[in-house]
Amino acid sequence: MADSEQAPPVIRMRTVRKVYGELVVLDALNLEVPRGQKLALIGPSGSGKSTILRILMALERIDAGSVEIHGESLWTRPGRGSRRAAEERHLRRIRSRVGMVFQQFNLFPHMSVLRNVTEALMHVQRLDRAAARERAVALLEQVGLTDKLDQYPGRLSGGQKQRVAIARALALRPDIMLFDEVTSALDPELVGEVLNVIRGLAHETAMTLLIVTHEMSFAREIADRVVFMEGGHILEDAPPEVIFNRPQVRRTGEFLASVLNH
Repeated sequence: MADSEQAPPVIRMRTVRKVYGELVVLDALNLEVPRGQKLALIGPSGSGKSTILRILMALERIDAGSVEIHGESLWTRPGRGSRRAAEERHLRRIRSRVGMVFQQFNLFPHMSVLRNVTEALMHVQRLDRAAARERAVALLEQVGLTDKLDQYPGRLSGGQKQRVAIARALALRPDIMLFDEVTSALDPELVGEVLNVIRGLAHETAMTLLIVTHEMSFAREIADRVVFMEGGHILEDAPPEVIFNRPQVRRTGEFLASVLNH
């Protein structure tokens, strides 16, 4: 990880504030992620972890602060003597380098597995049908689902749906992947098959990964860095061996004791 830690960050969030009504979800949050890092975000529900991912995917606007991806501001562009709000085309271009997998799969129920993966390739990247199919089949093979190409999501298990969702996100070849509690909607026996796919990405690719998870042993295994959040703040930011073996903040230790002994 030495090279990636010396390179400019691919993600930079500065004093980011996000509010829903009177609820402050993120409060003056600062976060930088270097290229290729595998970052796990942990903490109690409502701490702001998933909101970070949704902001990076431009699904949520910030109320204050700034967000940069690959050195470019997500929400503003240079104007005449000042910065102005970015138009949709600018957002789409930056967002094209970021893939996200959601807790609830978000597959198109009326499309086959193959078409779920090829749809964006044909409509966003303008690949022809044959090229889109070739890339999709290769990715579905990577996640172990080549026998399900013509099935519809309603016929799949939760773990299979989530693996299709991962293949779909990978199809656009992002260099940043966001995983938002992707195993929390799964039956316990299906969790492993999804984690194995993410484990392969972590160990075998140079992609930057941000993973919101309640699977502490998994975070400990694959993360280069773990961020513990509560109440919209980062309370501790350290390598996994520090977070899990000798946390420096008492609240981190209390949280880990509660979830690991649950």
